[in-house]
Amino acid sequence: MGKLFSLLVVLALGYTGIYFYYGVVVEREIQQQLDNRGLDSVSIDNVEYGVLAPVSTSANIEVTVTYRGSQAAVNMTVQGHPIFSDDVSVQFDGLQALRLGIGFGQ
Repeated sequence: MGKLFSLLVVLALGYTGIYFYYGVVVEREIQQQLDNRGLDSVSIDNVEYGVLAPVSTSANIEVTVTYRGSQAAVNMTVQGHPIFSDDVSVQFDGLQALRLGIGFGQ
């Protein structure tokens, strides 16, 4: 019973590492795609994805981006596996929310 519990703990720690590294790789891939299109001033604030995204080859993710005080939540689809595959495509799926910041000069 103790060995089974130890195995489960090791597997959970390994999956947790892959889960967080998946987010880092996806964020890097999206930032690279933005930079390639000349949108290097757009910054990525948050990347949200499902629990099973790191073990699938297709995932729906939500990305929060900021550009000069305006913030947008964008739905995207990742085709391919960003950790284990060289062939990865990130496709824009839809705009979920847009928040505009309006500032008044002094």
